Amino acid sequence: MSQWCQSLCMSALLVLLTSPILAAEPRDPYKFFFNETWGNFSEELVNAKSQGKKGVMIFFEMDECPFCHYMKTNVLSQPQVQEYYRKHFLLFPVDIEGDIEITNFQGESTKQKDFAFKENRVRATPVFAFFDLQGKRIHRHTGKTNGVEEFLWMGEYVAMGEYKEMPFVKYKRQKRNN
Repeated sequence: MSQWCQSLCMSALLVLLTSPILAAEPRDPYKFFFNETWGNFSEELVNAKSQGKKGVMIFFEMDECPFCHYMKTNVLSQPQVQEYYRKHFLLFPVDIEGDIEITNFQGESTKQKDFAFKENRVRATPVFAFFDLQGKRIHRHTGKTNGVEEFLWMGEYVAMGEYKEMPFVKYKRQKRNN
């Protein structure tokens, strides 16, 4: 191999070794982010406790929502997001226009749209609502995040209990300044 070819190969190898690791392939959030459920959220609280989770996160969505689509395509599809969130929470989507019967955290039967609108006051999507192991809502975020990093910060914010100490805006500011 010529000197020039060896130099070119070594340069290419050096670039590859010093470049940031390429992002993992996106994966279907309905397979790898959300947990399967029969729609009994009072039962899911028991499951979350038994699995040592920090709580339950509900993703309130609707089909035509471009911001929901953005989150599913660009954030919830990322393996590092899927791994972090599945480690700390049980995760379920709820269609805010859905007529499917579910059981709320209090054990009462209701339709998805009533659970969203009447019980959780969801009027715009997406909404990420985090509930503690007693079914009390502890954090709510309306709208898309600014990407993977901010969404991971939100998961940390809830999982580490920082929501008890400060608003998410302040937590994000601290994270950006570190």
